[in-house]
This record gives sequence, structure tokens and C-alpha cells, in this order.
Amino acid sequence: MAYSATYPASEQALQTEVERLRQELAEAHRRIAELEARADVDPLLDILNRRGFERELARSLAYVQRYSTAAALMFIDLDGFKAVNDRHGHAVGDALLKAVAAALTGHVRASDVVGRLGGDEFGVVMWNVEGSSAVAKALALEQLIGEAHVPHGAMRLSVGASAGVVSLATTSDLTQILDAADRAMYARKRERRG
Repeated sequence: MAYSATYPASEQALQTEVERLRQELAEAHRRIAELEARADVDPLLDILNRRGFERELARSLAYVQRYSTAAALMFIDLDGFKAVNDRHGHAVGDALLKAVAAALTGHVRASDVVGRLGGDEFGVVMWNVEGSSAVAKALALEQLIGEAHVPHGAMRLSVGASAGVVSLATTSDLTQILDAADRAMYARKRERRG
């Protein structure tokens, strides 16, 4: 009789423990999802980091190849950023990077993808654009970045930008498309220097 009298209490304790473990597991799953999302986001700029951007670029390449849609990759390098960082400090440089990220995200469509590829390098995947339209968008973004500024004492600090553009239809290889966009950016940088 003692056994049956204690069984319901043991069952209740077991159910309580199972429920507690379910809650812990649910919290662990939520935390893992949060950390996975953060792993792809630049903590300073709140846009995709290189890892997240390359994942989205790979998806975009696969989509373009499968459905023959128009899309382009823009590779942007800031001109004069190192001098701002060296002369005015990293806090000012960080503020300027935030202004650049805001200019980019504020002037592309929600379907486009913006990411920080390195210290002062950004990437944009633009959908439903090709050829001269993609180049025109790159020129417009160069200008917007040049207009972005941060106040520093009596000065307004800004940087220039050089953007190279390639069509995603040129290859399905991630490394090749990034290299082609990088080369296009350097060609644009040489052109801007005259």
C-alpha cells in the first residue's frame, strides 16, 4: 500500500521535472536560433556580415541560374576611410561606417541584400536589374555614400566610394563572382582617380 500511495506523488514530480526540462529545451532552442542569426550579422552595422552575405549571394546565384532572372552584384570599397580612422579615431570611423550602411540600406529595395564584406567594403545584391541600370544604381549609391557624413567638431567628415558591378548570370561560382566584382570595383577606383 505504501508503494501505491507514493506513486502519484512520484508521477507528479516526474511530470514537473519533464515540464521543466521542456521549458529549458525550448529556451535553449530560442537562444541557439538567436545566436545563429547573430552569426550572420555585423554587430556594429546591423547588416549582414561576410558570412551571411556570401550565404545570400550563393542562394541568389542558384536562383538566377535556375530561373534565368536578372540580378547583379555590386562590390563597394570606401575611398579615404583609413585616413578618417587614422586621423580622427575608430569611434568616428565607426560612426561613418554606420552612416554609409544607412545610406545603402535606405536606398535599395527590400528584396536587395546589403552586407559588410570587410573593414570598409560592402556588397549589394540587386534584383531585377542588369547592364546599364545596375551601373546607374552603382553610380547613384557612390554619390549617396559621398553625401553621407558625420559631424566631428566643426567638421563634417565623409568618404568617397568606388563600386564595381557584375551580372549574377555570368557564373554560378561564388568565388568567381566575388573576384569579378572586386576587379570591377578596382577598375572603377582607377577610373575615378583619373
